[in-house]
Formats: sequence, C-alpha cells, structure tokens
Amino acid sequence: MNSAVLALIAIVWLFIAYRWYGSIIEKKLVEPNPDNPTPAVTMNDGVDYYPAKPMVLFGHHFASIAGAGPILGPVSAVLAFGWGPSVLWILLGVVLCGAVHDYVSLMISVRYQGRSIPDVTKEVVSPKARTLFMVFVWLALILVIAVFGVVASNTLSTTPEIVFPTFMIIPIAMFFGWLVYKKGVNLTTGTVIGLALLFASIFIGMKLPLSLPFEDPKTVFSVWFILLMAYGFIASILPVWLLLQPRDYLANWILMIGLTLGFIGLFTSGLPINAPTNIGFMSPSQGPMWPMLFILIACGAISGFHSLVASGTTAKQMANEKDGKLVGFGAMLVEGALATLALLTVGAGLHWTAQGANDMWALEAFSAGGPIKMFGGGYGHFVAKIVGPTFGILFGITMLKTFVMTTLDTSVRLNRFITTELFGEKMPVFKNRWVASLTSVVLAYLLGSSGKWSVIWPMFGASNQLVAALALLVATAYFLSKGKPSKYTLYPGIFMLVTTVAALVYQGYDFLIVKGNMILGITAVILIILSLVVAADAWKMFKKFQEQKAEA
Repeated sequence: MNSAVLALIAIVWLFIAYRWYGSIIEKKLVEPNPDNPTPAVTMNDGVDYYPAKPMVLFGHHFASIAGAGPILGPVSAVLAFGWGPSVLWILLGVVLCGAVHDYVSLMISVRYQGRSIPDVTKEVVSPKARTLFMVFVWLALILVIAVFGVVASNTLSTTPEIVFPTFMIIPIAMFFGWLVYKKGVNLTTGTVIGLALLFASIFIGMKLPLSLPFEDPKTVFSVWFILLMAYGFIASILPVWLLLQPRDYLANWILMIGLTLGFIGLFTSGLPINAPTNIGFMSPSQGPMWPMLFILIACGAISGFHSLVASGTTAKQMANEKDGKLVGFGAMLVEGALATLALLTVGAGLHWTAQGANDMWALEAFSAGGPIKMFGGGYGHFVAKIVGPTFGILFGITMLKTFVMTTLDTSVRLNRFITTELFGEKMPVFKNRWVASLTSVVLAYLLGSSGKWSVIWPMFGASNQLVAALALLVATAYFLSKGKPSKYTLYPGIFMLVTTVAALVYQGYDFLIVKGNMILGITAVILIILSLVVAADAWKMFKKFQEQKAEA
C-alpha cells in the first residue's frame, strides 16, 4: 500500500471525527457553558491557576501528553504485529476511546475546581476507591519521572548535537512568556520571535555539539540525571505563565512543523509501505495481539496519563469551557496523527525484507539505538528532499527530545498536586509546593539512579491503561449522576478494563510461572485486585444511579 494514501485516509478520518464525534460528546455529555467561570479565573493564584489563551493551552496540553509515547508504541507495534492491526487500533481507538477520555477528564476536573480525576473519585464513586486510585497514580508518576529522566539523560549523553537546543528552549520560553504576558506583545509576534530563536538554537547545536568533560559514561549519565531532576523541581514550582505555558506552546510548534514536514515528505515521496501488514496473532516479543497490542500502543490511541494532565495542569489554566473540545478532544486526535506518522516512518521510511527490517535503522538499530533513533532515521528519509537527510534525522530526534523534557517536568508538577491531595489534609507540610515537589523529585532520583526502575517498568504499560479504564469508569459515574448518557464512556471503559486485566493476567502468568520473576508477578496480581475493587465500587454507584432514575 502507498504510504501517502494511508496518510490521507488518516487525516481525513481524524478531521471528520473532530467535527462529528467531538460534537456529539460536546453536546450530549459536556454541554460547555461559556458563562460559567472556570477555576483558572475564580482561583487564579498566578502560579498554578492562571488563564491561558486557547492556542497556548492547546500547546501546553499537547506537548505534555505527547512525549515519546506516540512514537515508541507504534514503532514497537509495527515490529511485533505489523502495520495493519497497529494503524486500525490507532485510528479507531483515538476517536472512540482516547479523545473522549481526555475531553471528559478535562471538563469534569474543571467542574471540580481543577482537582485530579483520582481525587474526584471520592465524590462520584467512593472514598475507598479514591484512596486506592490516588496511591496507585502517585507511585506511577514517581516511576514516570524516574524513567523519563533516565531516557533524557541517555539521549543527552549519546547525542551532543541536541544538548544546546534542549536547554536553550528554557530561557527562550521564559523570554516569550515575559513578552506576551507582562509586556503585552501580540501572540503572533511573540511566536515568530520565539520560533526564530528556537530554530537558531537547533542549527547552533548542529555546528557546536556539547558534551560533558568526563570520560566515564556513568559519570556523564549521573551528572545529566542530577541536572534534569533539578530542572524538573524548579520548573514544577515556577508560575505556569513563566515557563510551563510558553515552553509547551513553543514545543508544540516544533512538533506541528515536524508533523507538517513529515506528511509533506510522505505525499511527495509516495513510498510504499513495505513492512508486513500482519505478522501474526502471537508475537515472540510481545505476546498475543489481544490484549498486548492495546497495551503497547497507548498514547497514540488512549493513555491514562492524559487524564492526569487534563485534570492536573490543563484544567487549572482553561479560561473558557468552550475551549475544552479543541484542547481535550482535538489534541488527542493530533496525537493520533503523530502516531500514524511514526508508524509510517518505520513501515515505509525503512527498508524491509520478508524477514523484517533490513537496513542500518532496522532491528539491530532498534536494539542499539532504540525506537527514537529508528523514528529519526525513517523521518530523515521522508524529509531528505526538503531539508536534507542529516538535518531531517537530527530534527526528528530533537523534536522527540523536546517532548520528553516537557513530559518530565509536567509529571513533577502533576505529582506535586497528587502529593498535596493525598497527604495534605493529615500532613499540612505537603501543602507547601516546595516540599511536595522536592518529595517527588528525591524519590524519583533514588529510583532512577539505583536502576531499580527497570525492574518494574515492564508493568507500566498495563498500569497506564488501567488508569485510563478507571478514569472512564469515574467519568461514567459522574455523567450518570447528572442524568447524562453513559454509553460514550462506559463501553470504552469496560473494553479498556477487560483488556487491561487480560494483559495483567497474561503478564502475571508469564512473570510468575514462566520467568519466575516474583516482583513483577506480584505487582500484576496487586494491579488486578486494585482494578477489580475500584470497578466493583463503580458498579455499585452505577446500580444506585439506575435505581434512582427508575424511582424518578
């Protein structure tokens, strides 16, 4: 199949879905009221609650949810299951599950003073479900901070060309925020200035690669890791208008330009998809297609992490309820487009044989350089005629690296909120944002520097999808309590719950019986119990609402 044809089908489908399905969710479930003051307005504190312009908020939200997820999952899925099942799950899942999940999580949080979805669980499900959900999310975010810090440190260590642009975006973003919010500079003018400085930093990075003056790779990694943890801490306590909003907004433009270049390259090159359409139901590396494909591709289709971003930082910055569809539903569809591009960079941008990938960026490169470099190689092939292969590869990697940084410090800020919500009432010291952020960073540093994160990371995929399933169930309980239709959130919630539990059963059996890994096996069992307990409490609430409706 021609890659340009599939790309065109994906773009048209996602555009139709925004206008059609997004409008259904907006009118039947959300019913935004522009006259309702949002928490960003009523609780504006200049630090976390601060109204943002719609496109700036879109940029923040998209940059925070994207990260490397919509790249890593599709690239790995093509190698494991082929491009056919992978693209079907991306295009169907992102519309029917992911975009709905993100949009309703955002709007429910807006109507609960910007509180996180796990915290809202207390009101719409039960206090017990709230505690279990929040402890689980708190631990998961510690793991995310550690892992993204490790990934970013390794990339900085091995790709010195991206060091300068990676860190220059910080002062450039702060300068942009100062111009737009404090000096009243027009957003368009500020954007042009910020992007010009940002692209200049990329060119400087190509010409002046920077490396730390240490010969020992472990020392280099440790220094980068410490610096990144310190950055995450500082970024998480700064006012959102100063760094978070402008940095994510500018980073969003990098990805939008990258997406545009990538799709132009697809359409002009017309490369065939020469990766296998369907490798088979059972993958030697990943297991059965169901449920494992739906765990492997998360961010491009549906990801529980998005509900934490939507109800953590985004809900606190939305100035008008009417912006919710663009930010929540729209950003997720754009992520589906990114996941499709990532799939095509591997499926069409690389050379394949009947046995698999067959060039320098293929299976050997996957194990050596990982999916990020595979994406960079395929992306460079697409855009070679436009910007040259060398810059194309570097730009592809820099694009992803920028989003790893945004996810890193957004995760620290999210865990600060969760820490305050979870521990703040009984231990007021955790209401202090410095203490709450420092707690998250120190624990993540200890986990990342010890290497122990690698022991439990294989369970993160299922854990992430479990958060998505539980968030959809919480949303269903909320809409039932308001007399709204439940099928739009209940059906995808049930599907994700059953799929995730099936994946945990498969992984638990594999870890406990086949591999004898007690830690991962027990973790899988604990997650299964957690999901069933929260689901049981949600089911009780569903029955209660149904009985009340019948009596009425």
